[in-house]
Amino acid sequence: MDPVRNPYAPGAGQRPPELAGRDRELDVFDVVLERVARGRPERSLVLTGLRGVGKTVLLNTLRSAAIGRLWGTGKIEARPDQSLRRPVSGALHMAIRELAPHHRDPDRVDEVLGVLKAFALRANSENAKLRDRWTPGIDVPPARGRADSGDIEIDLVELFTDAASLATDVGTGIALFIDEMQDLSATDVSALCAACHELSQLGAPLIVVGAGLPHLPAVLSAAKSYSERLFRYARIDRLDRDAADLALGVPAEREGVEYDQEALDLLYEKSGGYPYFVQAYGKATWDHAPQTPITANDVQVAAPEAEAELAVGFFGSRFERATPAEREYMRAMATLSSDPGNDMDAAVPTSDIATSLGRKPASLSPARDALIKKGLIYSGERGTVAFTVPHFGRYLRTQPV
Repeated sequence: MDPVRNPYAPGAGQRPPELAGRDRELDVFDVVLERVARGRPERSLVLTGLRGVGKTVLLNTLRSAAIGRLWGTGKIEARPDQSLRRPVSGALHMAIRELAPHHRDPDRVDEVLGVLKAFALRANSENAKLRDRWTPGIDVPPARGRADSGDIEIDLVELFTDAASLATDVGTGIALFIDEMQDLSATDVSALCAACHELSQLGAPLIVVGAGLPHLPAVLSAAKSYSERLFRYARIDRLDRDAADLALGVPAEREGVEYDQEALDLLYEKSGGYPYFVQAYGKATWDHAPQTPITANDVQVAAPEAEAELAVGFFGSRFERATPAEREYMRAMATLSSDPGNDMDAAVPTSDIATSLGRKPASLSPARDALIKKGLIYSGERGTVAFTVPHFGRYLRTQPV
């Protein structure tokens, strides 16, 4: 097998050669785009799921669909230590630049850009030194009295409303894509929900498409109680057997390569249907297989290499970010999740973790909160925690203490 022709792509956010199992989400988004463009009411969209299920890939694919319909688009990746104001400014600037060539009135475009610049400049602290001040690359003077109050909730509503009006002028829409949405601050989440709420009431053609970990709906609900009705939620899970076979078989077929049924059986068992793992095992198997058809023996030979790569790049890099106390906490989680009858990725009661470590639950709160902040675990329900990374418990159980 020629490694140069290897079609599989186990990379962070890297689109696989065959985006299998996501047809429903793509179809739903096409309907959203068409309804918004026709002035019909529609909700923004939130994708949730564990790491490695392809949320970022799907987010990028949805953005491509919006671009294909001549929408203005922008994308940001939320970070816990960064305010929403600056990245949103850059993303909406890109979206407006995409719409500008289709607008008949350049002055109107400049007017909205002036509002955007006023919004962006409020990202600078009044006490910041001149060398630390950020100047957005917008070649128009900032507007006065619009999106410049300093209150992110007020400013975001005004900015989104003005940007949406520009999209209305050209008969399309604007889509803002936010990856790692759970990392937004509580203030920014509240402002974003308020802006989406105002837009939905106005029927304005601007939507937010967010992606985040499974507890993202709880984050949104804590910010605004109406967020449960504000967004359309889509849980992105691992691939079923048919979709996993397509993800492996279609790219191989394009290269004149086939799989034995036993090989596909074993690949699904090894990968668990998680898209990132499907690509990782597929790539390693291709490189080790001497010829077509690929057999179960080829998978067995290649599996240690795939697992070694995952141990370093997917699991190990995350484990290394944790402190000794945090690692102890995760090891206890991994041990508890291996109990008979308990799925390895199931949520674990925090009280059980405290009991297993011989500690009081309150004393473990700092480690738990730090792990949540680092995106290694999440709390989907009160009093429980789970790993954000599939198969992470299995990985930890194989590592020496």
